[in-house]
Formats: sequence, C-alpha cells, structure tokens
Amino acid sequence: MKITVLYEAPEEEQVEVQEEPAPRKRKGQKKRKKKVEKEDREEIFAALEKLGHEPSYHILDGHQQSLFALAKSGTDLIFNLTESYDGDDTKEMHVTAFLDLVNIPYTGTGPHGHMLAQDKSLAKKMFAFHGIQSPYFATAYRGIVDHAHDVSFPLIVKPTSEDGSIGIDAAAVVSSVKELMERVAYIQAEFDSPALIEEYIEGREIYSAILGSYETANALPLVELDLSKLPKGMPKIASQDVKFEKDTEAYKKTKSAVAEDLDEETETKLTATAIKAYRAVKLRDYGRIDMRLSTKGEVYVIEANPNPWLSSGQEFAMAAKKSGLSYTQMIGEIVDHAIARSGK
Repeated sequence: MKITVLYEAPEEEQVEVQEEPAPRKRKGQKKRKKKVEKEDREEIFAALEKLGHEPSYHILDGHQQSLFALAKSGTDLIFNLTESYDGDDTKEMHVTAFLDLVNIPYTGTGPHGHMLAQDKSLAKKMFAFHGIQSPYFATAYRGIVDHAHDVSFPLIVKPTSEDGSIGIDAAAVVSSVKELMERVAYIQAEFDSPALIEEYIEGREIYSAILGSYETANALPLVELDLSKLPKGMPKIASQDVKFEKDTEAYKKTKSAVAEDLDEETETKLTATAIKAYRAVKLRDYGRIDMRLSTKGEVYVIEANPNPWLSSGQEFAMAAKKSGLSYTQMIGEIVDHAIARSGK
C-alpha cells in the first residue's frame, strides 16, 4: 500500500514568497514548540517499510499548491502528523477536513474530534456531560466570561486552544487575584486567546495511551511523568521547560516511565476514565488522555490529545512496548485501524 507521511514544514523552512498575502498570524505563534521532530517521521517511515508498505513524505508548507499536490498524489493512505496549517494550530482540524473532502483515508482523529479536543473548555464541557471528572474552571477573554465554576485557588491559567504545553510555565500557577489578573492579561496579549482558568490539582501526572475506534478502544499500560524531583518552589506541572527545554534543571530532573506502583482498583479507575474521555471527544485510531491522580485518589481528566508524539522514546511508545507491541507493530495497528475504517 502507498502510504504518505504528512507533516507541516517547520516555520524556518517555509517559503517566504507567496502568491497571495499571508493570513495574519496569531500572537505567540512564533514561540510554538514543534512536537513532531525529524526522527519521529523517520521512525514511522522505517516502520511502514518493515510492514511492507511503500511510504513517502509530503510537506504541507502553508501554500495551496501543497494541498493540491496532495489531492493528486494517488496515495492510498495518509499517515497524518500535522498539528497545524501555515503555523496556525487552530487549522489542524481543517487539514483532516480537506482530506475528507478529497476522499483520501488518513490515520487518526477526524475534524470533529480535533475541534472538540483542541478547545480545552469545550472538551471539559463534553467530559462533564459524560460524567467524567475534570478540574473546575472558568474562561475569560477581554472582559467576557464564557463559563465559570466557583473556582478556588491555586489555579492554573493557560490558552484554551494550544497544545504541547504552549503558554504553560512556572508562572501559570497562581495563588492570588493579582497573579490571576496578570496571567490572564498575558495569555490574551501573547496568544490572542481566551484564558482557561482551571483549579490546580496536586497529584501525579498520569497518561493513558489508547489504540482503536469508539467500539474497540483499548487502553495500553499507564505511564507517569514523574514531577517529584522538580526544583523546590516550582509547581509540579508539565511545563514547556519540563517537556522541551533540554538545558533546564526542570527537564533534567523529570522523566516518564510506566507506572508500576498503582493498585489494581486505581489502575482500573484510571483506565476506565481514559477510555470514557477518549470516546467523549470522538478520538479514533490512537490518542492519549492526560490525567491527574489526586492525593485523595481521585481521577481528574486534564485534556485529550488526538495526535500524541509517536517517537519511540515518548510516552505512547513506552506504553505500547509495555503491552508487548514493538514500535513497528504499534505503527501497524494505527494503520490497520485507519484502513479498516476506510474499507480498503
């Protein structure tokens, strides 16, 4: 089968001369940290070759020509790694909508699921409807409050529609009205985005990798991001430093590993909650649900990730390996779910 590995061009590689004026970029966009690195797509490419497929690359560079070329490529399946279009994260769902329009099957979540998962406030409303516990929250944008629980300090403030911990650093956790107002103003100015104001849950950061469709969703072994060794006074959150800044103390003192010390009841509760959340926001093929296990043993869903990092050294592959799947087998399962859905 001809499978195209689709990814967006890093900003520094995008062509500057355009036939039409470029759309206005959202504030804060230039600081985006790419989750999909070169070795990620290369590992997937190699796995597809091992599976007997004919892989190729296609770069979305923000120009119509790259979309038109993709539509005419004659590929049998897209392995979709895009997380934005022309540097705009909110257009991630539009890439999948385009693939639906031109009738090209692809791996991963469709536009509906991307929309529900990317807007964190909307996702939390979906969780609440389905009886899934998530931290109480409020949203505010330039004086307008869209939604508000009666939240209590400490709070964590972040953009509503960014991923990869964009906009989340040590100052994101606030403990006073003054700090809250300053952080909301920062989010609005830097990202031109509503601020998600969420109760901060003290506890363990647990990730559940899931393979499958709505009916066949299968949770892999749980993985924990160990934040216990963060520098004194630093909030225990998965900030930009923790995830991406390799030279920082926060990055060096945190690591992810399969969660080995959970009792059976807690593990069952985490897994069941993750599958319920996966279904609530219409994820498919693969996805990751991020949760907090509070000091009282309560499970809170923080967010849903439609296209988590698939590098062999990251949490999703860790979970797959623990379940008995090799990296190649993991990629094969994702492809198989997409093929089954397409009817090819």
